[in-house]
Amino acid sequence: MIYLDYNATTPIEKEVADAMLPYLYGNFGNPSSSHALGVAAKNAVEEARGQVARLINCLPEEIVFTSGGSESNNMAIKGAAYSLAGKGKHIITSQIEHPAVLNPCRFLEQNGYRVDYLPVDRYGVVDPSDVAKRITNQTILITVMHSNNETGSIQPIREIAEIAKAHNILFHTDAAQSIGKVPVDVR
Repeated sequence: MIYLDYNATTPIEKEVADAMLPYLYGNFGNPSSSHALGVAAKNAVEEARGQVARLINCLPEEIVFTSGGSESNNMAIKGAAYSLAGKGKHIITSQIEHPAVLNPCRFLEQNGYRVDYLPVDRYGVVDPSDVAKRITNQTILITVMHSNNETGSIQPIREIAEIAKAHNILFHTDAAQSIGKVPVDVR
């Protein structure tokens, strides 16, 4: 068999599986509990949080673990939209986003939000000037993926983030396909 979908999922590296085994069979305590197994599990979670933070150059307390990318994107996009609804109901994204971003955007459209879906060039890249042109006084969120899971194109995230910051607009990126493949620095 030839498997060509490593951007969707990959086999677990032996080193990762070895690191997880003690917590699957022995140290399986609830990290919110104060008993010995819970404390051991909490220490492991905090160590993992620190490792992820170092990987992407952020503070450990900025890391929130979820069940996966779809849950994370839903939480970020819908959470931002609902919390900023008093400021506006306009979102900017691209036409090539993963369904984990497109579906929450479509859901929000059905609930009174307006979403602009930006085109990409022949290389699959969003033009930052297109982002800037679509901003209105109702724009509350810009969400553009970092690396495309199908084409491998890498978006100009730094430039788009600078545009968002200059307009005081929240910026979100789905970088699930980037981590471990290209350097990621959230600063």
